Amino acid sequence: QRSVASISKIMSAIIVIENMDVNEYLTVPEDIKKVDGSSIYLKVNEKVKVIDLLYGLLLRSGNDAAITLAKGMNNDIQSFVDLMNEKASFLSMNNTYFSNPHGLDVNDNGNISTAYDMAILYSYCLKNPLFSKIIATKEYQKYTNKNKLLHNYEYCTGGKNGYTPSAGKTLVTTAKKNGLRLTAVSLYDGDPYN
Repeated sequence: QRSVASISKIMSAIIVIENMDVNEYLTVPEDIKKVDGSSIYLKVNEKVKVIDLLYGLLLRSGNDAAITLAKGMNNDIQSFVDLMNEKASFLSMNNTYFSNPHGLDVNDNGNISTAYDMAILYSYCLKNPLFSKIIATKEYQKYTNKNKLLHNYEYCTGGKNGYTPSAGKTLVTTAKKNGLRLTAVSLYDGDPYN
């Protein structure tokens, strides 16, 4: 079990995709002021489409996008986190616990998982066509996908990276060749792309 940083957003994304209308507009809440790190530079009270927030979440790892989506579902971030944990339980991710939708370590309380559990989650998410499309996108509007493998390795079909000081560098990614698709997960790795 380790802190997993922004690969937590894989779970946030699938919760949104399965429970919200992606063409709905959300109003950016004041809560975004409480998070730092990666951002898509949303402004409080700005109205943004859910689909655009999902691309910002998965391609640019926007913590502000994570908060806006989580708050936008039931107007309550904790109930969103509860859904993340319910889904983890449903998928038998037995060594996983989410405390927020973005993966930052807040008050020494981050999102905890294992490489195996994150592989279970990612494999589940890839069955969703919209998730698969977003995660494999190299460029969307002003966003460039942060997953270097997607740009440098021809067989890569997508993935999500993360970093916090306590989690180190984290990466979940997939590649497909000759009909075989593999998911690789690395946690607390100084050079996950290598």
